[in-house]
Amino acid sequence: MTGADIARAVLDTNSFMTLATADADGIPWASPVWFATEDHRSLYWVSSPGSRHSRNLAVRPEMSAVVFDSTQVPGQVQAVYMSATAVEVTDVEDGIAVFSRVSVRKGLGAWDAARVSGGARLRLYRATVDAHYILDPDAAVDERLQVTL
Repeated sequence: MTGADIARAVLDTNSFMTLATADADGIPWASPVWFATEDHRSLYWVSSPGSRHSRNLAVRPEMSAVVFDSTQVPGQVQAVYMSATAVEVTDVEDGIAVFSRVSVRKGLGAWDAARVSGGARLRLYRATVDAHYILDPDAAVDERLQVTL
């Protein structure tokens, strides 16, 4: 299995990513969010614009994220580490379609634009990943290996 195969498998089989954001002063904040992706480069989630990570992204769109299976035994788990730029999606049709398809596949129900626009409490967000990394499966120590998806 190649590094890219490992990264795709981790992203396809896990439902939560931990966002790492920072506010205008550089104060960090980490938040787990349920995410959806079909291409492994555009990651969608819904959140309140008033949540701390959403407020952080509004002033500093650069972020990082990690996806991993926390039920695995330490030393036997693989993860995908990503650097990205995130935005609140204003033209939601394409993104909410991706979010909805993944949600339905995972048994969570469909989503439509009305749930993330107008007077709705939640908004749709998208992280555009510029780099993916995994733990190097051949390294004896904790080393990251950049992979191309």
